[in-house]
Amino acid sequence: MSPIIFQVGPLALRWYGLMYVTAALVGAWLVRREAERKRLPITADEIMNFAVLCVFSGLLGGRIYYVAFHWDFYGQNPWEIPQLWHGGLAIHGGLFAGVIAGFLYIRRLRLPLWPFADAVVPAVILGQAFGRFGNFMNGDAHGVPTRLPWGVVFPPGSVAGREFPGTPTHPVMLYELALNLLWFGILMRLRLRPHKPGFLFCLYFVLYSLGRGAVEGLRADSEWIGPFRAAHVFSLMLVLIFGGIILKYRLWEAGGGKEERGKSLK
Repeated sequence: MSPIIFQVGPLALRWYGLMYVTAALVGAWLVRREAERKRLPITADEIMNFAVLCVFSGLLGGRIYYVAFHWDFYGQNPWEIPQLWHGGLAIHGGLFAGVIAGFLYIRRLRLPLWPFADAVVPAVILGQAFGRFGNFMNGDAHGVPTRLPWGVVFPPGSVAGREFPGTPTHPVMLYELALNLLWFGILMRLRLRPHKPGFLFCLYFVLYSLGRGAVEGLRADSEWIGPFRAAHVFSLMLVLIFGGIILKYRLWEAGGGKEERGKSLK
């Protein structure tokens, strides 16, 4: 496998970049379809602007998060900071930045926040699946060594190949890709059922965090907060926060609040 699809002189088309562009285009198309189904007052151009803004903000936030955890290296090698194709994006930093940017853009357009957020999250998790394929082809966000028959030996020039030369490692990118596709299918199915606005948005964070927490123990490049993997810490926080919101809604509904179904989650 190679991180480069083809190269002409100094110009190279990389899987990493192609997957992010694909995620933005497919995501914008999905959001447009869902916005039309929900009859949300937003144009195709505004949806594309939203997608580009969120992807760019997500890349920036993910890179800042990663660089902050590895400042000992990047402080000495600042020219490496913009070189994303060398690996080094953290999804939790990207999610935080993307959500903030998307929220501000939605507010600017005066769109109903929670119905639009529900329309967006299936596209987000599908985009993350595309991104994990880019990680796989790039040989970063890699796993620990394994003797299992599906272990992958990454090329010597990749991040995984340099850390574990000639050694099969867990293809954790593909594990997470499969989970993200599963979550995508669940969200797409549930979007057709009646639910309180904001439910799918909360469920997305719960599902993604559970999946990420499950595979994080096999990652070889985890960030750490003291004795804990940072992804486990943030995943647990997200499950507790958004799972708590869902549980609160379910208890409220069971207590006779069904007539309030049209209102947003608070």
